[in-house]
Amino acid sequence: MTAMTDQATKRVLLAAPRGYCAGVDRAVVTVEKALELYGPPVYVRKEIVHNKHVVTTLEKRGAIFVEETDEVPEGATVIFSAHGVAPVVHEEAKALGLKTIDATCPLVTKVHREAVRFASDDYDILLIGHEGHEEVVGTSGEAPEHITLVDGPDDVANVEVRDPDKVVWLSQTTLSVDETMETVRRLREKFPSLQDPPSDDICYATQNRQLAVKHMAPECDLMIVVGSRNSSNSVRLVEVALEHGSKAGHLVDYAEEIDESWLDGVATVGVTSGASVPEILVRGVLDYLAEHGFEDVKPVVAAEESLMFSLPNEIRRDLKAAGMSDKMRHDGAFAEAGSLH
Repeated sequence: MTAMTDQATKRVLLAAPRGYCAGVDRAVVTVEKALELYGPPVYVRKEIVHNKHVVTTLEKRGAIFVEETDEVPEGATVIFSAHGVAPVVHEEAKALGLKTIDATCPLVTKVHREAVRFASDDYDILLIGHEGHEEVVGTSGEAPEHITLVDGPDDVANVEVRDPDKVVWLSQTTLSVDETMETVRRLREKFPSLQDPPSDDICYATQNRQLAVKHMAPECDLMIVVGSRNSSNSVRLVEVALEHGSKAGHLVDYAEEIDESWLDGVATVGVTSGASVPEILVRGVLDYLAEHGFEDVKPVVAAEESLMFSLPNEIRRDLKAAGMSDKMRHDGAFAEAGSLH
């Protein structure tokens, strides 16, 4: 009887929204369309998005991922990743005669433009983000002499500015909303005249995925976040789950990485995925959980998403000239997630 009761109480809370955001969708389709249009190899500077499965899949189709621009053969096509690059990278590519396609997420481009604007007005810019993250490197490169990195609330004590009345904060788009607001609170204590960015820098998808996890976490014995270790927004989802009541939380790339012992004594499992994760990987986790008695799946809807970005101008132009469609192949990704609402 106990076993039957245990079986009956096992359930999965499935976050919505989850997975691909509009910027990731655009970047991945850009590489796919480039391979279709130009044929392999197509070079990509850095990982197009921070997901192991996506990168491996594109490599099999003929994408070559490089760390630096000078690894790309002269005259070849290179795609810049969704995380953005500093102006110096564009200059390097031009010097090598490379054909460039910029797949930078438009929301990251917005932060770049804000940095340029405030630097031109001679502000000290406090960029909240993680040192070494590609997005931070790209944004900092727009105005290196004006930007100071602030890596979380505890870094605020180290911050110095030229004029405390002329200072503004910007942020990496994939941070924890709560931690960023705490960092801003401490910065404002130190610099009362601190200005906010014209609009929120943390991307809508990052905020929505964290919001869904906050709703779910108090009911969860275990939160499984599908995502890669170098994905900032995926790592944050585990942290948010633990901070908001989930008894345990783990990050996995694939269902095979789930340790069966994690399910011992667990009645409710939360499942979500980072903004660079294809839905097929979430399906794998749900299948694994179903095989272990977690067949009851209840969606937890925190927000609706319908935003789509058009492909980069460079590739749209070439697709049109070749008589090929510039339609986003992954349009169904949002519909598929929506069908579970």
